[in-house]
Amino acid sequence: MMSFARRHVGTQGADRQAMLQTAGASSFDELMAKALPFPAPPPSRLPEALSEAEVAAELARLASANRVTTSMIGQGFYDTVVPAPIVRDILCNPSWYTAYTPYQPEISQGRLEALLNFQTLTTELTGMDVAGASLLDEASAAAEAVALAVRGAKGKTKVAVDSDVFAHTRAVIDTRAAALGLEIVDVDVLGGDVDVSGCAGLLVQYPAASGSIGDVGRYRELAQAVQAEGGSLIVIADLLALALLTPPGDFGADIVAGSAQRLGQPMGGGGPHAGYIAARKARERQLPGRLVGVSRDADGHPAYRLALQTREQHIRREKATSNICTAQSLLAILASMYAVYHGPEGLRRIASEAHEKARALARALDSAGVRVKPEPFFDTLEISLPGRAEEAAQALAERGVRVFVRDSSTIRLSTDERTRAGDLDVVAQTLSAFGEEDPAAEGKSEGRAAPATAKETGIGDIPASGLRADGFLAQEAFHSHRTETELMRYMRELAAKDYALDRGMIPLGSCTMKLTAAAEAEAITLEGFARIHPFAPQEDTAGYREMIGDLERWLADITGYDAVSVQPNAGSQGEFAGLLAIRAYHESRGEADRNVCLIPASAHGTNAASAALAGFKVVVVGTARDGSTDMDALREALADNEGRVGALMITYPSTHGTFEPHVREVTAAVHEAGGQVYIDGANLNALVGYARPGDLGGDVSHVNLHKTFAIPHGGGGPGVGPVCAKGHLAPFLPGEGRRVAAAQWGSAGVLPITWAYLRLMGADGLKEATASAVLAANYVANRLEGALPVLYRGPGGFVGHECILDTRVLKEFGVTVDDVAKRLIDYGFHAPTMSFPVPGTLMVEPTESEGKGELDRFCRAVEAIVSEARDVGEGRWPAEDNPLANAPHTAECIAADEWSHPYSRELAAYPGALAARKGGDDARRVRRLVETKYWPPVRRIDGPWGDRNFSCTCPPVEVFED
Repeated sequence: MMSFARRHVGTQGADRQAMLQTAGASSFDELMAKALPFPAPPPSRLPEALSEAEVAAELARLASANRVTTSMIGQGFYDTVVPAPIVRDILCNPSWYTAYTPYQPEISQGRLEALLNFQTLTTELTGMDVAGASLLDEASAAAEAVALAVRGAKGKTKVAVDSDVFAHTRAVIDTRAAALGLEIVDVDVLGGDVDVSGCAGLLVQYPAASGSIGDVGRYRELAQAVQAEGGSLIVIADLLALALLTPPGDFGADIVAGSAQRLGQPMGGGGPHAGYIAARKARERQLPGRLVGVSRDADGHPAYRLALQTREQHIRREKATSNICTAQSLLAILASMYAVYHGPEGLRRIASEAHEKARALARALDSAGVRVKPEPFFDTLEISLPGRAEEAAQALAERGVRVFVRDSSTIRLSTDERTRAGDLDVVAQTLSAFGEEDPAAEGKSEGRAAPATAKETGIGDIPASGLRADGFLAQEAFHSHRTETELMRYMRELAAKDYALDRGMIPLGSCTMKLTAAAEAEAITLEGFARIHPFAPQEDTAGYREMIGDLERWLADITGYDAVSVQPNAGSQGEFAGLLAIRAYHESRGEADRNVCLIPASAHGTNAASAALAGFKVVVVGTARDGSTDMDALREALADNEGRVGALMITYPSTHGTFEPHVREVTAAVHEAGGQVYIDGANLNALVGYARPGDLGGDVSHVNLHKTFAIPHGGGGPGVGPVCAKGHLAPFLPGEGRRVAAAQWGSAGVLPITWAYLRLMGADGLKEATASAVLAANYVANRLEGALPVLYRGPGGFVGHECILDTRVLKEFGVTVDDVAKRLIDYGFHAPTMSFPVPGTLMVEPTESEGKGELDRFCRAVEAIVSEARDVGEGRWPAEDNPLANAPHTAECIAADEWSHPYSRELAAYPGALAARKGGDDARRVRRLVETKYWPPVRRIDGPWGDRNFSCTCPPVEVFED
């Protein structure tokens, strides 16, 4: 049977040998010895590779080792029903999960529309003006909201936080606030006077952690009070509850944040789930993360793109609004489709049913003499059981129900979309034994939920002032796709507009767009992984704990470190966690003044923003002519900041695409100066099996599981960024007491993908993948050297896993890097990373997944585009009317009655087939390129027009009646 590695790696046999010859080596060993200036690490302790069937069986065993119970734990994580068509056509569909962040919007219109739906859903439910395209989870969204409030508060750094928020949310807020020097003060919003003097913000949870809805009038008073201080009212709100409750915007909230988890996203041991943030219009340029906006294309048609891009961390670096790069786009799309499928009346029904279940249970418990508080509530009951909470929870567990134990005398339980009448009976019957009085009335002794309706008793009634008074989601998208047939076609329509790995190569430098194999991804839908609450007790999570233990050991072995935390739920958060560990280490040694972080100009894009978020002062170190770190500049920076250097962040291999030969000299110099070394793991795909960051002088690194280890990018998330460290930093990594994410294991629900990848590949397969990735980059670099210069090369003329093509040489022909990127769409490609890290260039990373045929097709396209640029320069076509300036070409513009351009329709429409015919491909292959032609749905988008005429929600329409 063919090994999985042979299926994962794109080139084998004669093709591999031909590529090696072009790259200048005779074997993988020779290639890696020439490209990578270090000997191989110690032999790997990874287990031998398994077959796909064996991995599937092992994952099924791990999933079954987790105990699926009736989860009534709540506390921000709820069981939900993911509609089957959404599971099949989005979550398990490579057209959606293998797409990249929509930086090339012309070929991302489908997912951009879905994300615009998500933003519309968020603004409508929260009553706010503008919302982002997703954040990482509720806790980090709350922390981002605090930072947003501080940014708008003219120097104020104190934020009041209500005591009735989720403990994990408060923990993440505290982590972020401590790094930024913010003062967090406790207040009791519903129980006493609240002093907001001098506060940049007041944060409340709605409904509160205890379940209380609170009083809308009280919230309105608090909003006015904090706004009078120049601050903001921040509301952490449950989106499903907002289908019934008064929107925060109606009582004066300035910022609303939270999670969309219960809108069709499995609990998954804690994630991934789409966080959200929404705000008043005045905050639109300060919002963290990404924002989808409406613009127009070259023909004036409406088109979507990422708006207000100057907020992005790789552009503004340490001055960015946040360090978020990968967020949770795929999960936001799930939430948007959940809302599209159910519509506003469906969301109201699901929310009402959750509320009515809680009311029925509260009535039954009250009848049994069990004290329930508070009132009113939405779906969460806080139950007083003096001294008997643990006993009661255990009694429920024995009947398959898990609840949240707040303290020795209090439990909380929540109802949700999956709660059944039988579950309510079990809880009522079990807890009736803990009642304070013996009910005498008939029907009460059984503690059942059925004897009367909740409305008859008034328990849990929400006052009229607390109920939503207006309609929501009147837009057509939320009313036109109610049957499965309609939804299926809508999801197919959007997917058809987009370019993902199921169409062709996505050669994005620094992004490692390798394929997520079906065998790796299929386990994430297993009930034993998907329906596990992150706060479930250990006896329910044996499978997760075993799998995560395996991953921690394997990642430590691969990276050369001693300890690993999988909690960070994005690469940016892994960076943040690693830098926090460095700061805490220095503080533990009495060296808190070590607050300078040196960052070479060749470092990964999020580094500077992460360092600033962790409280470091960023000092940029210049680049030598060969693209490596300038050693003289480094020594000067170390001398200028003597005694204050806390860290160096270096990316290896660098984003310039080279293995710096003196990386050990760099790390030694920083250690000698008393600093710690952070080696960014964004480019680990060029090292696995051949070199380890921990052996190169690194003290800590993060690892991008969505790059090197096969978790898909999902159109901009999920991402997972475990942080790996040497033993002296291990005590300072994320854990129960030091949180960077809401859940202990972060986005545990997608970890089976990386576990499967490592078990399928084994140590030998991983080495083959690394060498194949380096080979692909060197093959492309050498194939294209005659067309475009390769900006940087390492010793011996080799690049790493990526190379930078210098398209600035085309400026003399009047052709820009944008023209090249958009013309690549006509050739059937996603453009490489554009203008990063060097403006006006393209950074190409082919990955090991691509075969020689696809690499050749890409090289031919680039060569043909360069030839077209020369034709422009030589006057064959005018500068303002040529295939590059007008790219991309849609089917509509090709089929227009009139064609006034000085080039043919065929050249506009089928340049890839023409290049293949010119390159000598046989007629069958040329015909296939015509038959599989990708047609972009829009022409080139005018981004600045969209920013000047800003809109980030679906257009309003006449109210639909269902």
